[in-house]
Amino acid sequence: MTIVIINGPNLNRLGLRKPEIYGSKTMAQILLDIQRNWPDVHFVYQQSNHEGDLIDWIQMSNDKYQMSNDKCLGIVLNAAGYTHTSVSLRDAVEDCRLPVVEVHISDIHAREPFRNISLLTDVCTHTIIGHGTDGYKEAVQWLLENEN
Repeated sequence: MTIVIINGPNLNRLGLRKPEIYGSKTMAQILLDIQRNWPDVHFVYQQSNHEGDLIDWIQMSNDKYQMSNDKCLGIVLNAAGYTHTSVSLRDAVEDCRLPVVEVHISDIHAREPFRNISLLTDVCTHTIIGHGTDGYKEAVQWLLENEN
Protein backbone atom coordinates (compact mmCIF):
# COMPACT_ATOMS: atom_id res chain seq x y z
CA MET A 1 0.00 0.00 0.00
CA THR A 2 1.10 3.54 -0.77
CA ILE A 3 0.68 6.98 0.78
CA VAL A 4 1.67 10.05 -1.24
CA ILE A 5 3.11 13.07 0.60
CA ILE A 6 3.09 16.35 -1.33
CA ASN A 7 4.71 19.53 -0.02
CA GLY A 8 4.40 23.00 -1.48
CA PRO A 9 6.66 26.03 -1.64
CA ASN A 10 9.48 26.66 0.81
CA LEU A 11 9.02 23.33 2.57
CA ASN A 12 12.32 22.23 1.05
CA ARG A 13 13.75 24.69 3.62
CA LEU A 14 12.34 22.89 6.69
CA GLY A 15 14.87 22.91 9.49
CA LEU A 16 16.45 26.10 8.16
CA ARG A 17 13.61 28.55 7.53
CA LYS A 18 12.00 30.09 10.62
CA PRO A 19 12.67 27.18 13.02
CA GLU A 20 10.76 29.08 15.72
CA ILE A 21 7.62 28.55 13.60
CA TYR A 22 8.34 25.41 11.56
CA GLY A 23 10.73 23.52 13.85
CA SER A 24 14.27 22.33 13.37
CA LYS A 25 13.59 18.97 11.68
CA THR A 26 14.34 18.65 8.00
CA MET A 27 11.88 16.91 5.72
CA ALA A 28 14.42 14.09 5.32
CA GLN A 29 14.29 13.54 9.09
CA ILE A 30 10.50 13.67 9.12
CA LEU A 31 10.28 11.14 6.28
CA LEU A 32 12.78 8.83 8.00
CA ASP A 33 10.67 8.91 11.19
CA ILE A 34 7.54 8.14 9.18
CA GLN A 35 9.16 5.24 7.33
CA ARG A 36 10.49 3.80 10.62
CA ASN A 37 7.00 3.95 12.15
CA TRP A 38 5.35 2.27 9.16
CA PRO A 39 7.96 0.09 7.41
CA ASP A 40 5.32 -1.82 5.44
CA VAL A 41 3.92 1.30 3.79
CA HIS A 42 5.41 2.65 0.58
CA PHE A 43 5.71 6.43 0.74
CA VAL A 44 6.01 8.61 -2.35
CA TYR A 45 7.33 12.07 -1.55
CA GLN A 46 7.13 15.13 -3.79
CA GLN A 47 7.97 18.78 -3.11
CA SER A 48 7.88 21.79 -5.38
CA ASN A 49 7.85 25.54 -5.24
CA HIS A 50 5.69 25.51 -8.39
CA GLU A 51 1.90 25.39 -8.18
CA GLY A 52 1.41 23.39 -11.38
CA ASP A 53 3.67 20.60 -10.12
CA LEU A 54 1.44 20.10 -7.08
CA ILE A 55 -1.65 19.98 -9.28
CA ASP A 56 0.03 17.51 -11.67
CA TRP A 57 1.06 15.21 -8.79
CA ILE A 58 -2.42 15.18 -7.30
CA GLN A 59 -3.94 14.36 -10.68
CA MET A 60 -1.30 11.73 -11.50
CA SER A 61 -1.70 10.07 -8.09
CA ASN A 62 -5.45 10.00 -8.50
CA ASP A 63 -5.28 8.53 -11.99
CA LYS A 64 -2.39 6.11 -11.34
CA TYR A 65 -3.84 4.48 -8.27
CA GLN A 66 -7.36 4.34 -9.64
CA MET A 67 -6.04 2.27 -12.56
CA SER A 68 -3.59 -0.04 -10.77
CA ASN A 69 -3.58 -2.91 -8.31
CA ASP A 70 -1.37 -0.90 -5.93
CA LYS A 71 -3.63 0.43 -3.19
CA CYS A 72 -3.11 4.08 -2.36
CA LEU A 73 -4.57 5.10 0.98
CA GLY A 74 -4.43 8.78 0.12
CA ILE A 75 -2.45 11.98 -0.07
CA VAL A 76 -0.91 14.01 2.74
CA LEU A 77 -0.83 17.58 1.42
CA ASN A 78 0.94 20.58 2.89
CA ALA A 79 0.28 23.16 0.20
CA ALA A 80 2.07 25.86 2.23
CA GLY A 81 1.36 29.35 0.85
CA TYR A 82 -0.81 27.96 -1.96
CA THR A 83 -3.33 26.98 0.73
CA HIS A 84 -4.42 30.60 0.89
CA THR A 85 -4.25 31.55 -2.79
CA SER A 86 -4.73 28.68 -5.22
CA VAL A 87 -8.19 28.04 -6.58
CA SER A 88 -6.61 25.72 -9.16
CA LEU A 89 -5.04 23.56 -6.45
CA ARG A 90 -8.39 23.49 -4.64
CA ASP A 91 -10.05 22.30 -7.84
CA ALA A 92 -7.49 19.49 -8.20
CA VAL A 93 -8.11 18.34 -4.62
CA GLU A 94 -11.86 18.53 -5.10
CA ASP A 95 -11.58 16.38 -8.24
CA CYS A 96 -9.34 13.79 -6.53
CA ARG A 97 -11.04 10.53 -5.59
CA LEU A 98 -8.31 9.66 -3.08
CA PRO A 99 -8.62 10.94 0.48
CA VAL A 100 -6.53 14.11 0.93
CA VAL A 101 -5.36 15.13 4.40
CA GLU A 102 -4.40 18.79 4.69
CA VAL A 103 -1.44 19.43 7.01
CA HIS A 104 -0.06 22.71 8.35
CA ILE A 105 2.90 22.75 10.72
CA SER A 106 1.93 26.08 12.29
CA ASP A 107 -1.50 27.17 13.43
CA ILE A 108 -2.59 29.17 10.40
CA HIS A 109 -5.52 30.60 12.40
CA ALA A 110 -3.14 32.23 14.90
CA ARG A 111 -0.93 33.89 12.30
CA GLU A 112 -1.26 36.84 9.93
CA PRO A 113 -4.81 37.46 8.69
CA PHE A 114 -3.94 36.42 5.12
CA ARG A 115 -2.95 32.96 6.42
CA ASN A 116 -6.20 32.42 8.33
CA ILE A 117 -8.17 31.22 5.33
CA SER A 118 -7.62 27.84 3.72
CA LEU A 119 -9.13 27.32 0.29
CA LEU A 120 -8.51 23.59 0.77
CA THR A 121 -10.13 22.64 4.07
CA ASP A 122 -13.65 22.15 2.76
CA VAL A 123 -12.47 19.87 -0.09
CA CYS A 124 -10.01 17.83 1.99
CA THR A 125 -11.06 14.67 3.80
CA HIS A 126 -9.34 15.69 7.03
CA THR A 127 -7.23 18.62 8.30
CA ILE A 128 -4.41 18.79 10.84
CA ILE A 129 -3.29 22.28 11.82
CA GLY A 130 -0.67 23.49 14.26
CA HIS A 131 0.74 20.18 15.51
CA GLY A 132 4.26 20.93 14.29
CA THR A 133 6.00 18.40 12.11
CA ASP A 134 4.20 15.63 14.01
CA GLY A 135 1.21 16.60 11.87
CA TYR A 136 2.67 14.50 9.07
CA LYS A 137 2.69 11.40 11.29
CA GLU A 138 -0.84 12.17 12.46
CA ALA A 139 -1.97 12.45 8.85
CA VAL A 140 -0.44 9.06 7.97
CA GLN A 141 -2.03 7.52 11.07
CA TRP A 142 -5.39 9.02 10.12
CA LEU A 143 -5.19 7.53 6.61
CA LEU A 144 -4.28 4.12 8.03
CA GLU A 145 -7.12 4.19 10.55
CA ASN A 146 -9.66 5.35 7.98
CA GLU A 147 -8.67 2.99 5.18
CA ASN A 148 -11.58 1.99 2.97
